[in-house]
Amino acid sequence: MDRFLGQNIPEEQRPQFLSDNCDAMEEIGYTCRFSPDELAQKKEELANVSIELNEIEQEKKDAMADFKERMKPYDEERKRLLGELKNKSKFVNEVCYKFIDHDERMVGFYNKLGELVSSRPIMPQEMQKTTFSINRNTGTES
Repeated sequence: MDRFLGQNIPEEQRPQFLSDNCDAMEEIGYTCRFSPDELAQKKEELANVSIELNEIEQEKKDAMADFKERMKPYDEERKRLLGELKNKSKFVNEVCYKFIDHDERMVGFYNKLGELVSSRPIMPQEMQKTTFSINRNTGTES
């Protein structure tokens, strides 16, 4: 087949010439090459779109960093609350009162409400009785 048809006919009359001489007309899809001017225009459009897209992506990145910073305290609070709910308790750091029971060889720590919050076996350095612990065991006041 010839690469071109009707090249000797003016461009505005060419569709009629092709229609009159074809076997059938069908709508099909195909690729059409760009002219050098069209190609340069497409490259310029791509550059403009790329610049705009880059600016929008930077705005998004900045906004996401802002959202992340705003969410951080709530996320930490949620983690703390989830841990407390999971354990059904909370961690407290406060002054407690240490009592040594030499008879049971145990040490107990009581909070300000008098609740036993922790106990452990007595350590060797705690084995020596104090005057207070002797009086407590005998029931006398000092």
